[in-house]
Amino acid sequence: MNRKELCRFLSTMVILLFALWGTAVAQQITVQGNVTSAENQNGIPGVSVTVSGTTNGTTTDDDGKFTLQNVPGNGRLVFSSIGFKTQTISVNNQTTINVTLQTETSSLDQIVVIGYGTTKKKDLTGAIASVKVEQLENEHPASVQDVLRGNVPGLNVGFSATAKGDAGLQIRGKNTLNAGSSPLIVVDGVIYYGALADINPNDIETIDVLKDASSAAVYGSKAASGVIQITTKKGKTGKPTINVNSSIGTATMSVNNRVYNAEEFLYTWRRNVKYSTNINAKPYQFDDPRQLPSNISVADWIAYDNANPNADPVVVWLQRLNLQPVEIENYKKGQSIDWYDMMFHNGLRQDYNISLSGRKEGVNYYWSLGYMNNEGVVKGDQYGVARSRLNIDAKVTNFLNVGMNTQFSIRDESSIPVDWGLITANSPWGSFYNDDSTLLRFRPNDEVSGGNNPFGVPTYSNRLRKYYELNASLFAKLSLPFGIKFQTNFTPRFEWYNFFNGQSVLWQDWANIGGRATRENRNIYQWQIDNLLTWNKDIGRDHHIDITLLQNAEKFQVWRNKVVATGFQPNDALSYHNLAAATGVVVTNAGDYSDESGTLGDEVSSGDALMSRLFYSFKQRYMLTLTVRRDGYSAFGQMNPRATFPSA
Repeated sequence: MNRKELCRFLSTMVILLFALWGTAVAQQITVQGNVTSAENQNGIPGVSVTVSGTTNGTTTDDDGKFTLQNVPGNGRLVFSSIGFKTQTISVNNQTTINVTLQTETSSLDQIVVIGYGTTKKKDLTGAIASVKVEQLENEHPASVQDVLRGNVPGLNVGFSATAKGDAGLQIRGKNTLNAGSSPLIVVDGVIYYGALADINPNDIETIDVLKDASSAAVYGSKAASGVIQITTKKGKTGKPTINVNSSIGTATMSVNNRVYNAEEFLYTWRRNVKYSTNINAKPYQFDDPRQLPSNISVADWIAYDNANPNADPVVVWLQRLNLQPVEIENYKKGQSIDWYDMMFHNGLRQDYNISLSGRKEGVNYYWSLGYMNNEGVVKGDQYGVARSRLNIDAKVTNFLNVGMNTQFSIRDESSIPVDWGLITANSPWGSFYNDDSTLLRFRPNDEVSGGNNPFGVPTYSNRLRKYYELNASLFAKLSLPFGIKFQTNFTPRFEWYNFFNGQSVLWQDWANIGGRATRENRNIYQWQIDNLLTWNKDIGRDHHIDITLLQNAEKFQVWRNKVVATGFQPNDALSYHNLAAATGVVVTNAGDYSDESGTLGDEVSSGDALMSRLFYSFKQRYMLTLTVRRDGYSAFGQMNPRATFPSA
C-alpha cells in the first residue's frame, strides 16, 4: 500500500469512528433501579437521581425505586440525599442500576440538647444554635461569655472591661420593661442557679442556645428569655488523659482618651471656661501675662480687674483662672499630677488549668482544677477565682447507671478599684498628699466643688468579699422493660457569702462617725428534684415517636445577718476584726419566715412542675413537637399559684 492509499484508508477510518461515536451519543435509554443503604435495605425514599450536567432527573419512591428516561448511554447518574454521601455512577448503556449509598456524618447528625433530652440536629423543630468549645480553645476564653460572643446569631453578649469581665446575656434583645431579661442557664440537663463566673470554660464540651418561645413550655416561666444549655466534659474511652494549659497576658486600653495635661488645663480648659462665663471679659484678660502681645503691657493687664499693681502677675493670672492656693503653690514649684497615668495601667491576666479524664471498667470520670487571677486596666481592680469540677458516671448493672456532676468555686471580689470617674473633676495642679505628706489629701485642690481624691476610698478601706459555691447533681438512670428509661436527679446548691468592710476614720468621709465597719454573712441552700420518664419507638419504616415526662420540685432558702458598727474607741485600727470597740452597733436581718412545711429562713420559696413532650417524625422528613408544662410557684400568689405553658 503506497502512501496515498494509506492516507485515504486512515481518513475513512476516522470518519467511521466519528459516525459510531455520534450514534452512541445520540442513543437515549431508560434506566431504572433501587437505592438502599447499609442501615436501610428496604430502600431510601426521596433520593435525587439526575443526569450529570443536565436538569434531567427524578427522585426515588417510598421503596427507594426510580425510573429515569432519556439517559445518554455514555452518561453518568448522580445520586444525592441529605445524610448520605453523593455518589456518581457511569451508565455504560445499562438499563438497570442499583446503588448503595453511604451514610455521611454531618452537622445534621450532630446531637444537640433540647431540654431534658437530646436529639439530632436534623430532627429539630425549634430554633437552636450550638457551639463546640473545642473549636475555640486557641482563643483561651476566660468566661462563658467569651465562648458565646460572636458565635451565636441572635444572642447579645455584653462587654465589661473589669477584671471579672462579667457581662450580661440577652437572646434576641430586651423583651421586658421591668422584669429580668437574662436567659435561663441549664448545666448538664439541670437548671443552674449559680453564677456564670463559677463555670470554667475549659470544662465545657458544647453549648446549645434555645432561642424560640417553645423553650418556656419545657422549662416554664424561667425560660421566658430563652435558655442556654451547657454540657460539660466527660471521660472518653482509652488511656487516662491529662491536660494542662495556662495563659498569661495583659489587659490594655484599646483607646486612650486622655484628659488635659497640666499645661492644657490652664491654657485651654480654664481659660475657655472663664471667657465663656464672664460676659465682661476683655481681650487677653485670662492669658498668661508673660506672653502678652506687644501692645498690651503687664500694668494694663493687671489693671483690667483693679488687681494690686505690685502683685505677682503670675499669681494674679492663676487667681483669675480660679486656681486655689494649693494649686498656685504647686504651679510655682512646677509640680503637677498626671491623673490618667496614675489611674490606668496594663493589667496582668493569668489563667491555669489542669484536668484528668478517662473511662475504665464502666466508670467515666472527669476532674479539673483551675485558677484565674486578673487585673483590670483601672488600678485596684482585681479578681481571682479557683474552680474545680468532678463528673463521674458509673455503670452498676446492665440496667442501672449512677453518677454525679459537682462544681466547687471560691471567688474573691475584695478589690476596690480607683474611682476613675473622678479624673475630670480633679485638677492636675492639686496635691496628692496632705502638707505633711503622710495622708492623702481629701480634695487635691481644697475646693469644695472639686473632686475627692480618687485613691482615698481604696486606700482607707479594708475589704474582704468572697463567695464559696457548691453546685452538685446526683443522678441515677434506670432502663425499664419495653424501652422505657427513668432518670432521677437530686441537685443541691450551697452558697456561703462573706462581706467584711472597714472604713477608716483617717478618711474625711468617715471621720465624723468615728470610722465604720460592716460584717455581712449570707447562706443559701437550694435543692431540686427531677424525675424523668422517656420512651421512644420506631413504628414500621416511616414513623418515630419520642415521649418525655417530667416531674419537678424545688425549694430555696436563704439566711442573712448584717452588723454595722461606728464610733470605735479608742481607735478603729482593728476595723471589723474588733466590733466590740464600737460605741454604735446596728444589727439587721430579714427575720425568719416559714413555708407551709414549717421550713425556716430569712426567705423561703418553693415550686413544682409537670411537663410532657411528644415528638413525632414521619419518614424523617415531617416532624411535629407538642409540649406543655404546668408550673407552680409560691411567688405566684394564692389566687393563681400555677400557670400553664403550651407550645406546638
